[in-house]
Amino acid sequence: MSSRDDEFETSYSVFEDESDENEAETEEKSGGIASRDVVVPLRIYKVVTVFSTMFAVFTVVGGFIALDFATDRATAPLPQVDYPLAIFGLLLIASGAVVYAFSTRFRAEGMGKSKDDSDEPSNNG
Repeated sequence: MSSRDDEFETSYSVFEDESDENEAETEEKSGGIASRDVVVPLRIYKVVTVFSTMFAVFTVVGGFIALDFATDRATAPLPQVDYPLAIFGLLLIASGAVVYAFSTRFRAEGMGKSKDDSDEPSNNG
């Protein structure tokens, strides 16, 4: 190998080692919970969970209702479809899904994900 290849391998391994150390430090600081989770007090967790779930359910159901009206219960031929209403319905469905997905990032203090618990045995018996 040339000296240039040696420099590349050395610099690559240095970056790799630093990223492993940073991940370990981040996991240690958060108490084993992934860094993308937001730890909040229990009261805020309950409020976020309740209202984000209600919002998600209402927007997804409303989106399907709008899509149903736009397509006349999926029986309308393409020229008769109300495209603005159909797009609005799809946006409602997507917004409900996004809100619900982001609300699952919240954790109460002391909560962890069940897959992170080591109390359970590894076998299924």
